[in-house]
Amino acid sequence: MSSPMPSSSKQAACSSSRSFSHYAEAFAHQVIRLTENTARTILRMLGRRPIQNEEIAVPFPHGAAVFSSPKYRDSQVQFLEEITNWERGNLIAKGSFASVYRGSNDDGFFFAAKGVSLSEHKQLRHLENEIAILKRLDHENIIQYYRTLNDGEMVYIFLELASQGTLEQAYKNCRFTESQVSDYTRQILQGLTYLHSYKVVHGDLNCANILVTESGRIKLADFGLSKRMEDHSYGFPSDICSLGCTVLEMSTGEYPQCNAKKVFSVELAIRSGRGITVPRNLPRNLRDFINQCLQPDPNQRPTAAELLAHPFVKESSFHADS
Repeated sequence: MSSPMPSSSKQAACSSSRSFSHYAEAFAHQVIRLTENTARTILRMLGRRPIQNEEIAVPFPHGAAVFSSPKYRDSQVQFLEEITNWERGNLIAKGSFASVYRGSNDDGFFFAAKGVSLSEHKQLRHLENEIAILKRLDHENIIQYYRTLNDGEMVYIFLELASQGTLEQAYKNCRFTESQVSDYTRQILQGLTYLHSYKVVHGDLNCANILVTESGRIKLADFGLSKRMEDHSYGFPSDICSLGCTVLEMSTGEYPQCNAKKVFSVELAIRSGRGITVPRNLPRNLRDFINQCLQPDPNQRPTAAELLAHPFVKESSFHADS
């Protein structure tokens, strides 16, 4: 039987434990202060405050930047929690404010890395907005946000990799059948219904901003122009208008001819009666669906949830559930 520890030894052990605890606490406070100072430096570089009530990405000791996202539902996402090494592969796409690369880490997990240079302040604001929106969303028809990384030159956001690229690339490679358009439309509506339930307006919905996975899953992407709106009298109907243009583009293989491609310009053209002519050779249900989306009076346009019950998408819904 071991002899009891002398009281002097107990006191020394307690003292040592308290010293370690004090040191650990002091170290934690120091890290927090450094983190806060780094965040302020980034904000001064950007020349603006972050989106209200949102978190700003800040570098951690290993070079990664961490957001407190609640979404880590896939075990694969865990691979990206402590990134110290990753490889930037080939350029996948170049958008209006960011470049997207294929990326992978030491565990063999592949993802999309969307990057913006720290010197591009306007583009960084769009990226910051996209992060603020995406990190709070979790839906099978919305691209999955993983992490943010600042390497001193570029800010990257790591996203789910949709192997088949955009809808625009897909229909150019192989023309869609009516049943494909119906299925893709239903999935877009599911994503939009989720977005709108959280009062988020996409703001830039088109075939170039919608991705396709290898299994045919549709993913809404590119949220740089998205907004969370309390007053959504313009925003939601505008997304529905863009949806009509998107469905028409999938059906015909080209963007609707109305001398405009920007969402706001298309909306104004439609409201003024100079809008889009829907070809009469399209199937009746498809033509009716598009015309409902393109109603000149935005108050007459159905919601995304209501459009899920339209005959054009109900057929694909039946097959998806069976």
